[in-house]
Amino acid sequence: MNKPYLIAEAGVNYYDTAAKEEIPVIEAAKKYISEAKKAGADAIKFQAYKAETLAVKNSPAYWDISKEKTRSQYELFKKFDFFGNKEYEELYRYAKETGIDFLATPFDYKSADYLESMVGQYKISSSDITNFPFLKYIAGKGKPVILSTGASYLHEIEEAVYVLQNGGCKKVALLHCVLSYPCKYEDANLNRIKTLKRIFPGLEIGYSDHTLPDESMTVLSAAYLLGADIIEKHFTLDKTLEGNDHYHSGNPEDFRKAVTNFNLIREVLGNTDEKVLQCEEIPRKEARRSLVINKKLEKGTVITENDITLKRPGTGIPPKFYDIVVGRSVKHDLEEDTILQWEMI
Repeated sequence: MNKPYLIAEAGVNYYDTAAKEEIPVIEAAKKYISEAKKAGADAIKFQAYKAETLAVKNSPAYWDISKEKTRSQYELFKKFDFFGNKEYEELYRYAKETGIDFLATPFDYKSADYLESMVGQYKISSSDITNFPFLKYIAGKGKPVILSTGASYLHEIEEAVYVLQNGGCKKVALLHCVLSYPCKYEDANLNRIKTLKRIFPGLEIGYSDHTLPDESMTVLSAAYLLGADIIEKHFTLDKTLEGNDHYHSGNPEDFRKAVTNFNLIREVLGNTDEKVLQCEEIPRKEARRSLVINKKLEKGTVITENDITLKRPGTGIPPKFYDIVVGRSVKHDLEEDTILQWEMI
């Protein structure tokens, strides 16, 4: 079982970090890249959009208003849409130098175009799963696609996969996702990972998480145990920051816990071979039982059921040969508590 490909979804959280720390936004974004790498993430992911091409001006909010008070999607996106080709090119180079994969979700054709030279694969939001013209355009780039499936019926997922594959995308991965911010634990429905793996056996299946980070990162561990090949989690440097995605994001320590869990799970799961391990060789002998003489027997004595018992260690005749041993005679005198060996009878 391979370790899941872990994506730290920076989104646009770095804007708030920049404001708090009074540093340039690009420097805050770089800080997210370096901290994600230190935390053990395989990839850092950003979001590339312009508010004008993403939402109408009166588009209502669908998030927790008590956490993010902006009531219009357009207004929220407008706060965080200052980056373009130049900035993402700089972040791409920095990620490459840092040794972490650079990913970004394009929300329009222009961003899909300028990201093409930077990303090894496109990540597509759940919100675009029915945006067939855009999916076709992305598929035409010929790069692998990771598609989130939040708030989707099965037929919509099947249609999106068909559009991508028919449009030239050779490798599609699907992420189970619940489009709710934050997602309640009882709504996480991680068993859908198994459903997607059953219905799409030829695709990589993963999980994009929107739950509040639990103390031990158990939700992500459960997703891994259910077979998630890819795990995506929103990433922040400060979960106490107000607004946007900070309140349901994992911080570097949360990500380190998740990676530790993945490694431990992978280690304890081992493989499916049914064989005795090297570490069991000695206990295998010492902890099992042997046929043992329970009283002194003289040479020639025929062994009866009353003459033997079953004791550790298992270095003598195994108990499974009990019926064969009873009725045989001993070749020489045997003391009480002797472990029977074949050469003795």
